Amino acid sequence: MDDNIDDNPEWVTQGKTIKQLIKELQTFENQDLEVQISVDGGESFKCISLAGKHNNGGVQYCVLENFE
Repeated sequence: MDDNIDDNPEWVTQGKTIKQLIKELQTFENQDLEVQISVDGGESFKCISLAGKHNNGGVQYCVLENFE
């Protein structure tokens, strides 16, 4: 996986809002699928344990977390 942000297209690096993510997830026919996350291009997957609010220098983020 290429970690150089300049080498990645905008759709990879710009991120999503909660509203955008919900809209995308609503397109899945099977709404009972388990949601997992990968941070290495699909080499490994982890379940999402919690969706939390985090504050980084006054900017709030919604973070999907794994506590394994």
